[in-house]
Parts: sequence; structure tokens; C-alpha cells
Amino acid sequence: MKSKLLIIDDEEMILNMLKRNFEMENYSVLTAKNAEEALARLTNSPDMILLDINMPGMNGLELCTLIREHISCPILFLTARVTEQDKINGLAVGGDDYITKPFSMDELMARVMAHLRREKRSHSVTKAKFEGQLIIDYGNHTVYYDNKQLDFSNKEFQIIRLLSMNAGMVFDRETIYEKLWGFNNEGDSIVIKEHIRKIRNKLAEYTDKQYIETVWGVGYKWKK
Repeated sequence: MKSKLLIIDDEEMILNMLKRNFEMENYSVLTAKNAEEALARLTNSPDMILLDINMPGMNGLELCTLIREHISCPILFLTARVTEQDKINGLAVGGDDYITKPFSMDELMARVMAHLRREKRSHSVTKAKFEGQLIIDYGNHTVYYDNKQLDFSNKEFQIIRLLSMNAGMVFDRETIYEKLWGFNNEGDSIVIKEHIRKIRNKLAEYTDKQYIETVWGVGYKWKK
């Protein structure tokens, strides 16, 4: 079955170029030029979304917040913004990755393929992990504490899965980034730091137990 992409960009030339290139690689492609069109396309259940940040009216960050109310597929921002704070802002609203304009089609294709492969693998896992009141359901991509479902983004859950399935093993930021994103670019460790912070904050709403431990100067591990 073809993977389905939703590409959102107000520049028609970019939309047409991306649609043409991905269709040549056997993807099914939906396009939208603004937030209204994009939200209407969500009924088609895309497997991944490519989202431009700098759009008139509702920008990509605001739109991402709305999309996350309906769908949990990977969202990759297309942006000219590259500062650390921009990355944090994007992660805070539910984004999974960035690629900066102008970008190479080969790199964009590779990133999309990597995200979709990881999504397929993550949904093929069926077992669950039980740690007292905490339940991690790997097959359904969900986490429960005291029978209440916690709201984790796609990438947050992937980090939880990686660490919890390898409890006691220390992973540095670069290794986590490489395993989850596939690209170990300089500066991207801030992505992992921000995701870990958000995971801890969400767990802290339900429990005082620290499941993810910082090993100073090395990385992170899931406590056994």
C-alpha cells in the first residue's frame, strides 16, 4: 500500500514540485495551501505531514497545534528558521523534525522514508511493559498511569519505547537522535533534551517517581 503524505505550503510552485517528486517515488500525495485546506485533508488520514512554518494567516506552528488534536502521524517542518528556540517552539506544539529551506530532495526523501519506516516498526510491536501503575502499550503507542492515558507525542513515545525496552542502558543524546531521526546533525541534541523535559513533566503530573534518569556527562537511561 502506498504511503500517504500531506504537504502544506502556501507556495504553489513548491507544492507542485514536492507532489511531483514524491509521486514519482510511488507516494500518494495530498496538498494544501492554507490551514483550512489542511484541516479538511486530515479526514484522509495521512501517514506523514510536511508543514511549512512561514505561511500567511495561521502559521505552521499554530496549525500544528490544531493538527495534533486530530492525528498523531509524524510532522516534519519545512522552514528557513534554524535557531535553537525555533526548534523548541516546534517540538512544543507537536512537531517531530525539521528540514531547512532550501533543501535537497534526496535528504528530504531520506528523512520521510526514515520516519515512515520507524512508524511501521513501532506499530508492529505488540507487547506491553508494566511497572506498577505505569503501563506502556507498545503495540497501541499509548502510556497509562493508574488507568489514565497520558498524552505523549509520537516522538516522545518513541523515546519512551527506546529507553524502557532497554532499561538500565545509557544512551547519549546523539545516539537517541540517530536511532529516532536517522540524522546526527550538529546541534540536534537539543531536540532530545526538550523531548525528555516534556516526558518528565507529563509523568510528574501523575507520579513523583523518576523513570528517566540523567547520567551526567553521558546521557539518559530508564531506571530498572
